[in-house]
Amino acid sequence: MASLKNKVINAFTQRFGEYPHTIVRAPGRVNLIGEHTDYNDGFVLPMAIDRASWIALRPREDKRIVLYSIDLDQQAEFSLDEFSKQGETWVEYLKGTHWALQEAGYELAGWEGVLAGDVPIGAGLSSSASLELAVARASLSITTQAWQAKEMALTAQKAENEWVGVNCGIMDQMISATGEVGHALLIDCRSLDLQLVPLPNNTVIVVMDTNTRRGLVDSAYNERRIQCEAGAQFFGVTALRDVDLATLEQKGGDLDPIIYKRAKHIVTENERTLQTQKAMIENSPVAVGKLFNESHKSLRDDFEVSSNELNIMVEEAQKIDGCYGARMTGAGFGGCAVAIVNGQQVDDFTQAIIQNYQARTNIEPNVYKCKATNGAEIITD
Repeated sequence: MASLKNKVINAFTQRFGEYPHTIVRAPGRVNLIGEHTDYNDGFVLPMAIDRASWIALRPREDKRIVLYSIDLDQQAEFSLDEFSKQGETWVEYLKGTHWALQEAGYELAGWEGVLAGDVPIGAGLSSSASLELAVARASLSITTQAWQAKEMALTAQKAENEWVGVNCGIMDQMISATGEVGHALLIDCRSLDLQLVPLPNNTVIVVMDTNTRRGLVDSAYNERRIQCEAGAQFFGVTALRDVDLATLEQKGGDLDPIIYKRAKHIVTENERTLQTQKAMIENSPVAVGKLFNESHKSLRDDFEVSSNELNIMVEEAQKIDGCYGARMTGAGFGGCAVAIVNGQQVDDFTQAIIQNYQARTNIEPNVYKCKATNGAEIITD
């Protein structure tokens, strides 16, 4: 944390000749369990991670936004009085967030600053939500308007949906806005009720990036959504969240076999997510790990969104001493898996998983030991 904080402070001081007025950070996230349940009005259990977007800034006299990205060595600049979409770069997240804030009735002022981050792009750890929430936190920090985390998450989601054009659910922005140290967050994607859930004692969440990216994700995602909607229609409910396992098994014989499998994943995954919350509150990492393993099997066999590399990563993780359980996380077909690991054995686990995965795939993975952190915040110390 200190290194990125220092990085933006030093770059700002060099660029503007003074110490920044404000420093903000907003985290990426990993979803612990509850995959593809969000667009079925179900439950998800993400955690804000200690990888984040950082902005050091100061107010401007005019209504211009000027932000220099250290990582990309690029500058974004536009006026709050008049701006429009121009392509598909990182700048659109910046514009879209300001557009959504204005649409929500916020009075915005100009500011300038520098940006740096360490949320890996394209790994399924929500670098975009991290950027949106950092920008929103920065923009409101120089006004007298109150920061309301839940409302800001919805505003950032609107930016991503309607400006950037990515049809994401609420999970990424909500956890980036509302996370708390040492906790995951159970989100009811229908009511938006939030419950903080403590992580089991002496455990570490490890994110394992397969370093594979698949172009199939968008088309497969849309196909799965349509299949889930067909399942809900069959049962005469708003969403598959309203179907329990007994009903599914009783009536599922009349369903198309593929739709049945998709529905089975959603129904059982919602149940697993609620059971994981209970196991975490009861401080039972063994139970959490078992639920992780079952979730992966369901995503692999019933929802069919895993990949060869993700399966290898999960299989290898599950074999290593100290690993309670592992599963793919995110949309699928590539990206990351997540494991819950005994804190005493996490260094040995990390070394072993890198070695074992590489031996089987000839791909070098990236492995991140993650701590649960606060959501978007102003840094004062």
